[in-house]
Amino acid sequence: MISFHTKTILLWSFLLVICTSAAAQQFKKDKPVSGAQDRKVWVKALYKIAYPVVSNLAKGTLKKNMPLETGPKYGLGLKSVTYLEAVGRTMAGIAPWLALPDDRTDEGKMRKELRSMLLKGLKNAVDPKNPDYLNFRTESQPIVDAAYVAQAFIRAPKALWEPLDKETKARFVEEFKALRNRSGAYNNWLLFSGLTEGFLLSIGEEYDPARVQFAVNKMKEWYVGDSWYSDGAKFSMDYYNSYVIHPMLVDLLKILSDQKKAPVSDYDQALKRMVRYSEYLERIISPEGTYPAYGRSVTYRTAAFQALAQTALMEKLPDYVKPAQVRCALTKVIQNMYTGDQNFDDKGWLVLGFNGHQPAIADYYTSTGSLYMATLGFLTLGLPADNEFWTDAAAPWTSLKAWTGEEVVKDYKVEY
Repeated sequence: MISFHTKTILLWSFLLVICTSAAAQQFKKDKPVSGAQDRKVWVKALYKIAYPVVSNLAKGTLKKNMPLETGPKYGLGLKSVTYLEAVGRTMAGIAPWLALPDDRTDEGKMRKELRSMLLKGLKNAVDPKNPDYLNFRTESQPIVDAAYVAQAFIRAPKALWEPLDKETKARFVEEFKALRNRSGAYNNWLLFSGLTEGFLLSIGEEYDPARVQFAVNKMKEWYVGDSWYSDGAKFSMDYYNSYVIHPMLVDLLKILSDQKKAPVSDYDQALKRMVRYSEYLERIISPEGTYPAYGRSVTYRTAAFQALAQTALMEKLPDYVKPAQVRCALTKVIQNMYTGDQNFDDKGWLVLGFNGHQPAIADYYTSTGSLYMATLGFLTLGLPADNEFWTDAAAPWTSLKAWTGEEVVKDYKVEY
């Protein structure tokens, strides 16, 4: 006799199949949405997320106005770390978009506004006399978020680094070098130190080659195959290959190869692996535009798709993965996450959770500032509106095609 528990599982499995199939069929019936309409969805969501951080930093009111929410087991020095988290992570996500030239569109005005505010805010961030002077000097967590600041400068040097005045640039360099009196965790954190030092190398500053090479060597050692890196000595099933490892390793090796500090073949291999990993990310997006909430740090929300967004931004998607299918898949995810207000408080700040206010799933290191990793899923806004990513007709993504009986490319491992 089948137990009640087994019957329940079978019933829910049946309903899941029916609902997924129905959602996939509905997509085929819906009127196609243009890439321009999709782009508006992305812009509106990214602006909504970034505005509170950037506007308050510009006014010197970030520390005054940003809420300080943590999970039940939070264990860091909250006021020493959360503000730099918010700024660095937001910067890294909006940088490619802010790098686009000004234009007279509504989007162009929003972009110019955010860029102007951020440049003003960056001056405040390293001014010891400003209320929003950010902490780079104590605790280990700033090693992480300084790297996201550096990554933003790497992604948009002409928009975010070059316009800074001489004093502000010198202050950032000083803050980055001050991080050398600490070491972080023996995992993806090695890339944070490595990328910050790589940025210093890229602007002609003295850098620490040992931190850079140690990060690169360990990533090579921790590669487990088929595009997956172990986050430290033991493998963990989570999104850190996308949150950190692939994007930062590719960015670091690009600097090193450009500066003749590493062979181009190292960069090429890392890029190939990120491209392969992006295939996984595209495939896990369900027909409804949802994805699995597994592993630690799921409160980073759309940062789970950073590697896919960066691969699309670099126009390096595999031939069979069309830009439009990635656009459509990610648009559905963005709509599910951000069209409503479930992930925002009444003043527009992100709240702890995955898709709603769910503070119990926050990790011991997660606070309000941590959540702004979510912007990393929007990197592809750095492609101009006339790029094929935005102009091609709507296209079904892999899981949608699979669930509607269309032909899909068979997935198979790679040996690089």
